[in-house]
Amino acid sequence: MKRSTIVLLIIFFAILVLYLYPTPRHSFVELYKGEDYNIVTSLDSFRRLPLNLVEIEGQQWKYLSIGRGDESILFLHGMAGGYDIWWQQILSLKDRYRIITLTYPPVNSLQMMGEAVMQILDKEKISETHVIGSSLGGYFTQYLKATYPVRIKKVVFGNTFPPNEMYKERNGTRVAIAKYLPEWLVMYVFRESVKKNVVPASENSAVVAAYLLEQSYGGMSKAQFLARYYCVVDKFSPTESLTSHDMMIIESDNDPLIFPELRAQLRSLYPHANVLTYHNQGHFPYLTQPDNYRMEVEDFLSQ
Repeated sequence: MKRSTIVLLIIFFAILVLYLYPTPRHSFVELYKGEDYNIVTSLDSFRRLPLNLVEIEGQQWKYLSIGRGDESILFLHGMAGGYDIWWQQILSLKDRYRIITLTYPPVNSLQMMGEAVMQILDKEKISETHVIGSSLGGYFTQYLKATYPVRIKKVVFGNTFPPNEMYKERNGTRVAIAKYLPEWLVMYVFRESVKKNVVPASENSAVVAAYLLEQSYGGMSKAQFLARYYCVVDKFSPTESLTSHDMMIIESDNDPLIFPELRAQLRSLYPHANVLTYHNQGHFPYLTQPDNYRMEVEDFLSQ
């Protein structure tokens, strides 16, 4: 075998090994640097609750159905989250509401996501529900309210955005490149962004840091991350008939992921919404101010 061929083979296998290098795995308990260890035990206990599994259009949807009450709440997470990111609110509300919380598989359109959620609600025999969503989840909540108005009661649009071109213009090229990068590298870039931008804006919350870093260490796949981005830039026609009784907007005045112009556009799109603005709580006020967040939301739902 020629020396040049051997060199090419070595380079090829080196690239292959580099690409297939597994994403490192670290858990919340390893990553949590806070002093309140009750948070760790509470999340761990919540994660031990049995999940339901349903296959829809070839994708495995995992969700938790918990609680009791005459009314129900559907919790929807953002790009970097899962069913359990709402655990503190869910544990506080489960004695008064029936609750559904789920994790998105790699589904890359709002239509497919919406159809799957409706099937889950049907499976659980829930004819109508309140919806609380944050970030991508808040955007998805807007879509559900516009598309399935009979099924969706009151809605909370948390730290989210209206339909726009801004995210596609700013991130389109990076996402196109990310499709060809190894998962560990995509997660590394995401992790560094979390450390630099998201955690400091959340008053350096140990909970925010541990949860999001865990997502980058195997809690979320590259396929899920990219699919969720495509849902962020997916378009729909928002409903224009909402009243203050129907909707609540929750925002933070220093949210590093929802730009000020997008927050203003969201308020303009829904001029009758109840608006709650957190000061210096970043993108995850339900993690940094869990009790206050729950009380504000429950007060709105019970009006």
